[in-house]
Amino acid sequence: MGIKILIMVEFIALVIALSSGLVFLLKDIGVPDSKRTLYALGTRVSLAALLMLTIAYGLQTGKLRSNAPWDQPRPAPAANH
Repeated sequence: MGIKILIMVEFIALVIALSSGLVFLLKDIGVPDSKRTLYALGTRVSLAALLMLTIAYGLQTGKLRSNAPWDQPRPAPAANH
């Protein structure tokens, strides 16, 4: 359960970084020396990489699993005699 909470926190931080980058982009239109948009982009890319690594770790260790129908085991075919 802890890894799911960590993934949700990382996702929320990713959305916040995305929205702050948009705000910085719109506010710093006339300021050529501002690097706030660039820093927000770097933060967003880092958070996205961390999120992907967390999901990969969860899948690899078995703490996360897929409930998709194509990932479920197939029932054994019935024997016709």
